[in-house]
Amino acid sequence: MQGMNISIPDPLKEFVDQQIASGRYGSVSEYVRELIREDEKRKAQLKLEGMLLEGLNSPAKEMTKKNWDVLKKQVLEQLSKRKLK
Repeated sequence: MQGMNISIPDPLKEFVDQQIASGRYGSVSEYVRELIREDEKRKAQLKLEGMLLEGLNSPAKEMTKKNWDVLKKQVLEQLSKRKLK
């Protein structure tokens, strides 16, 4: 694991110290890692919402059985790749 040093103003340091003192986090590192994870999730959610809006705003077309078969194959391939990781 890599180390990282950051500088923050005193009011932010006091806030972080309060979060640690509350018992929810064991260390500053744990708190910062959680913030980064939450930011990753938020950005993934924004990306998903953008893709959904793009899909909703795209012209609709009728799905044929062939379309569904291709889509099903693509989804199954993606799931298979995820399981291999």
